[in-house]
Amino acid sequence: MAERTESGGTHEPARRDTYTAESLLAVAVEVFNRRGYDGTSMEHLSRAAGISKSSIYHHVRSKEELLRRAVGRALDGLFGSLEETGAREGRAVDRLEYVVRRTVEVLVAELPYVTLLLRVRGNTETERWALERRREFDHRVADLVKQAVAEGDLRSDLDARLATRLLFGMVNSLVEWYRPQGSAHGAAATAEELADTVTGLAFHGLRA
Repeated sequence: MAERTESGGTHEPARRDTYTAESLLAVAVEVFNRRGYDGTSMEHLSRAAGISKSSIYHHVRSKEELLRRAVGRALDGLFGSLEETGAREGRAVDRLEYVVRRTVEVLVAELPYVTLLLRVRGNTETERWALERRREFDHRVADLVKQAVAEGDLRSDLDARLATRLLFGMVNSLVEWYRPQGSAHGAAATAEELADTVTGLAFHGLRA
């Protein structure tokens, strides 16, 4: 609403920055995924958010801080699944299947953030940190594959590292085509439906 001045005229009050750190992060991730991290400047982020660069700096110190928060959110979801009861108790093959299922669910729930994580290339300190964390996650899953083979539940003729790469290659490919809102060909599958399909296809071929 316009405010009346002492001289009797009116003026529009200055627009307040209504962005929070969380909503700004969502905008940044969308721009990073569309333009690429290296191809995004603070000016691009400012225009996309509709606020000044100084307003962005009120929330974060740099573009790289936004990247670290974004990939950190995706990594927290993935590593968090490894600490859940289903990933820690029972036979290794059941824990492995649980982790694969939860990875699909995390990917669907945090799709823009996981997409960004999977696209980092190691050009900055944050990207190298993210790649190292991804390797750590892969190693932990590969250890589950090895345990499941040793327990006789997975085929012994499979290389654990190769099986892990192929398994998560299938999961990670979802970011390239899955759209929560669906497409012209029909409604999008739910996270549960996707997880059922991925685990069904994968473990039909993996189990001994």
